[in-house]
Amino acid sequence: MSAESITATELMQQLAAAGSPTRAEREKSYLKSHLTFLGVAVPVIRQHARAFAKAHAEMDRGDLKRLALTLWTTEVHEARSLALAICERRVDAFRSTDLAWILALVENSNTWAHVDWLAVKVIGGMVARTPRLEHKLDEWALHKNFWVRRTALLALHDQLIAGTGNFARFARIAALMLHEREFFIRKAIGWVLRSTARKTPERTITFVKRHASEMAALTFREATRNLPVSQQRNLLRLRETSMHPKAKRRLRDRSM
Repeated sequence: MSAESITATELMQQLAAAGSPTRAEREKSYLKSHLTFLGVAVPVIRQHARAFAKAHAEMDRGDLKRLALTLWTTEVHEARSLALAICERRVDAFRSTDLAWILALVENSNTWAHVDWLAVKVIGGMVARTPRLEHKLDEWALHKNFWVRRTALLALHDQLIAGTGNFARFARIAALMLHEREFFIRKAIGWVLRSTARKTPERTITFVKRHASEMAALTFREATRNLPVSQQRNLLRLRETSMHPKAKRRLRDRSM
């Protein structure tokens, strides 16, 4: 048995000891997942990841990858979450060539809980450290898998919420997806715009003004949520006046 398998087994035992059958049943139902659930809360998973990263600071990127994939192949939700939490804490160890297998985890996730962790914290951390990787987001924005497209939208989230980041790239990617009917795409666009508005509201306002008539109602609501009420009303009026008459009728019908 490899060292990674032994370590993964030990970590699995720790997770199992911290689990709750009641929580496991509730979370499996909530996420509508095929995975096995142990019922371990995310803060507890993060504690285990923090302790592991501290105790194994010497672990190189090859061993990190093997450990992450070993945990991933267990088909246990919390084991996968722990793999991502460890990768997040050691994201500085990864290179651009690691994006391929990390993106494969996105394609294999089938749940926002893991996709968003990968997109925002792991891939987002890599992109923040190595900005030249951003060009990959343009490629992923056209991917057939909507989880990969969601990743392209979310990878810049933490930089944008901090008031930095390449908003022009996000805006270009988001504009490509405004027509999509997929809930997780519409929600992601609105989420990033809402976060952006915390420190750089002018970025969000400019985007919404430019695309108000194209935005789904969900996207618009999320995008404008952190703006002052007066600004929300102004943008709503702009949206309503710029929309096609048929779209206006559909909007009124849904509100009745």
